[in-house]
Amino acid sequence: MSLVRIETDQRMSQAVIHRDAIYLSGQVGEPGYTVSEQTAQALAEVDRLLALAGSNKNKILFAQIWLADITDFEAMNQIWDAWVPEGYAPARATGESRLATPEYLVEIIVTASR
Repeated sequence: MSLVRIETDQRMSQAVIHRDAIYLSGQVGEPGYTVSEQTAQALAEVDRLLALAGSNKNKILFAQIWLADITDFEAMNQIWDAWVPEGYAPARATGESRLATPEYLVEIIVTASR
């Protein structure tokens, strides 16, 4: 069985590949930025990690998005909608949750194929 871990430390891996499935850890932006800026930063990390795993955003199967404040839904969606290629929108769920630190406003978790 093929299992590859990318950018692994004691706590977690940023990506794990099992067969043709790629699982990314939650990606966040830098504290001190707006939800729009943090969304763009998190999506840039998704792009980077998918490339390392031999994939890209056209192959995202599912995205889970957590917002610290659900009133930021529209601001996050403006960035998301511009980032997702037309015709390649994955299944997605978005909810409100307290994130690891109050400075994080959005966290994005994706599963993709190779």
